[in-house]
Amino acid sequence: MNTLLLSVFLVFVMKKNIQKQKSMTNFNVGPSTVYPQLADYLKDAYNEGVLSMPHRGAAFAEMMQNTVSLLKEKLNIPEDYTILFASSATECWEIIAQSLTTQKSYHLFSGAFGEKWFKYTQKIHPLAEGFLVDCQTPINISTIQKTLTFAERRGGNLTMADKELICLTQNETSNGTQILMETLKEAKKLYPAQLLAIDATSSMGGIAFEWQHADIWYGSVQKCFGLPAGLAIMVLSPRAIARAIEINEKIHYNSLLSMYENMQKFQTTHTPNVLGIYLLMRVMQQVENISIISETTKKRAKELYQLMNSFYEYNLLIKNEKMRSDTVIAIEATPLAIKNIKEKAQKANILLGNGYDIWKETTFRIANFPAISDKEVKLLEELFLEKK
Repeated sequence: MNTLLLSVFLVFVMKKNIQKQKSMTNFNVGPSTVYPQLADYLKDAYNEGVLSMPHRGAAFAEMMQNTVSLLKEKLNIPEDYTILFASSATECWEIIAQSLTTQKSYHLFSGAFGEKWFKYTQKIHPLAEGFLVDCQTPINISTIQKTLTFAERRGGNLTMADKELICLTQNETSNGTQILMETLKEAKKLYPAQLLAIDATSSMGGIAFEWQHADIWYGSVQKCFGLPAGLAIMVLSPRAIARAIEINEKIHYNSLLSMYENMQKFQTTHTPNVLGIYLLMRVMQQVENISIISETTKKRAKELYQLMNSFYEYNLLIKNEKMRSDTVIAIEATPLAIKNIKEKAQKANILLGNGYDIWKETTFRIANFPAISDKEVKLLEELFLEKK
């Protein structure tokens, strides 16, 4: 009875939240807009018994298998790559540090979330090194090579140890920068012995990746997947799995090797977010292939950047066009201009994203995620065009 009451309550609360969100056009960068179909999916989850589904049963294993298959099909993930689920991107930091790092990792970042990843890793591995790159400076292969060469020579070495990790944030949510797929490809060629780990929290599911150019990818579902928070996706190359087997770390509930072994049976090491996995499965059933989604995302981003660049009171935070994120658009303005546009947006039932970290008072951010409809983007454009 308690389980039944809890299930009814969860469905009621989430449906209310979706109804409330539908009245507000949400351009926050996460948690952000969810797909409107979730109201029906939640009802289906209740009717199908998903909310009380045993996570060691055959029905759960089948659902997991279907979800993994759909992710590989819709996101064009190589068949020999492994998909695992965690609670958040933050937990992925922990898993990577515990299970795939022996002593040291190198972190290049241009914003707050890349830095947070480094600082969390450093608590587990004090030898981890972090390098802050100005957000106006591209993190390209030249930047990576110069930084890592400097770090090794300073440490008295000429080459990096084979078991060290290079950690990059492909899409920096705090300031709207991105690292190009071509850069990852070049980095993989230049450092073939090291594992390349990628934070793709605010881009996974929104733009097409060339998965083979990195060994570890992770992201959360509350951004480009159009889902509520509470679930993260890890995508691992065969080399990453081989490294986990070699290190053989199995002392935590979320040790990667234990997670991998359980996934062979489409199970988890602990009670997972069953509802989150079910909703992810349903969303992946409905969405188009990532190649189509990516094209739409990039087209929208170009239009939004052009629009925002046409106002004298707003500036694009990132000056280099190639560095600008396709999914998180950061706009620079005076605190007064930001206050005014947010108030105007709120009156029009539009929610804009706040600035973050050192850009908190001088920027606002616009999410360009797939769950946001063309109609909603049009409303946003009309809001700004009223000012001209």
